[in-house]
Amino acid sequence: MPNISATEENMHDQDGGIRTLYIKAAKLDRFGMGLLRLGLIVVLLWIGGLKFFAYEADGIVPLVANSPVLSFFYHHPAPEYKHYMNKEGEMNAAHREWHTSNGTYTFSRELGILIVFIGLLIALHPFRPQIAAVGSLLLIFMACTTLSFLVTTPEAWVPALGDSVHGFPYLSGVGRLVIKDVIMLGAAVVTLADSARAYLYRSSLKK
Repeated sequence: MPNISATEENMHDQDGGIRTLYIKAAKLDRFGMGLLRLGLIVVLLWIGGLKFFAYEADGIVPLVANSPVLSFFYHHPAPEYKHYMNKEGEMNAAHREWHTSNGTYTFSRELGILIVFIGLLIALHPFRPQIAAVGSLLLIFMACTTLSFLVTTPEAWVPALGDSVHGFPYLSGVGRLVIKDVIMLGAAVVTLADSARAYLYRSSLKK
């Protein structure tokens, strides 16, 4: 039997240690799935709840007003809103009156109810995975709608105010907020598949 040098033994031990780490990491998939689903629920309930507050409703006006899918919810056409935008934490009574007449707050509350509803559906996965799957499907549609704002919202890109860096692909604060829904979209697809798989498995046990 050939002799194994100390260096080769050390390399073998290192390879074995690294493989052990990968084996342990591979077992985190179910924990990761639960954490992913929990993250979606927390974000949806939190963001949905914030839609009941004026500052959050004001913030989404450019997105909704410029969207060919959602703009009909508002009473005033774009870009009229640009004269009535409020900074976060700012209180301007005249601006608030305009947003009230625009339907800004009514739409935001209705959107908040929808978002919270989706979060609650996804939270039902341990008890009714088939219902959670529907919630994930709705979230896919919502994420796709949000991502469409990158195309329809001028404020999603850095404006041309003198700097050479503006327009595509330079995302503004609004654009950077929207692009994160790519992650939301991927998470929704994964949780949809997982809930559907759980439902099919439980159905097979009943047969």
